[in-house]
Amino acid sequence: MSDQWMIRSNTFVNCNCDVNCGCQFNVPSTHGFCLFVEGGHLEEGYFNDTSLDGLHWAFMIHWPGEIAEGNGKELIVIDERANEEQREALNKIVSGEAGEPGSNHFSVFASTCSEFLGTEYLPFEYDINIEARTAHLKAGELIDITGAPIVDEFSGAEFHMALTRSAGSFEYTYAEIGHGTASVTGPLAMQLDKTYGQFCVHHYNQDGLIRSA
Repeated sequence: MSDQWMIRSNTFVNCNCDVNCGCQFNVPSTHGFCLFVEGGHLEEGYFNDTSLDGLHWAFMIHWPGEIAEGNGKELIVIDERANEEQREALNKIVSGEAGEPGSNHFSVFASTCSEFLGTEYLPFEYDINIEARTAHLKAGELIDITGAPIVDEFSGAEFHMALTRSAGSFEYTYAEIGHGTASVTGPLAMQLDKTYGQFCVHHYNQDGLIRSA
């Protein structure tokens, strides 16, 4: 019998694109290459008989060109509080090994990577408010990212933008869009300043996206 699993994660995503990230509009990236980091808090989750409730996860990828051209390098980070069974389960999910190939964004992104730099287990600090478009994620000394609303330069007020994907998505059905600022050290170091930020729920099981997300 194949693995039965589900996650519902409140997730923040930051990449080096402008706010009109090419991935979301099926057009080329802003700079012709992609630096990407994201992380989430599992509101609920399980992998067979193993509970994943309350745990954190993150991963980052460098692509030297457009994502579809491949040759990405990926590093995964898992909450150090996870026990052995939870670590194994989260590694399978975040690495894209769990579920049908191409059925979620973990699997799709992993298929474009040629080098996997392993998994680190670190303490997490994480706070996110999807509706308010605010987030802060810290994983040890490796990752420190902050999400904030876009501010209208003319009025000084928050500028609201969101994306709805009623069909065709392997990632989300609804996402709030803002800015992200990231400092990532280690082998996939990056510094991002007020670039594309995405606040969403990732709700998957072994078959792919759960449409109620």
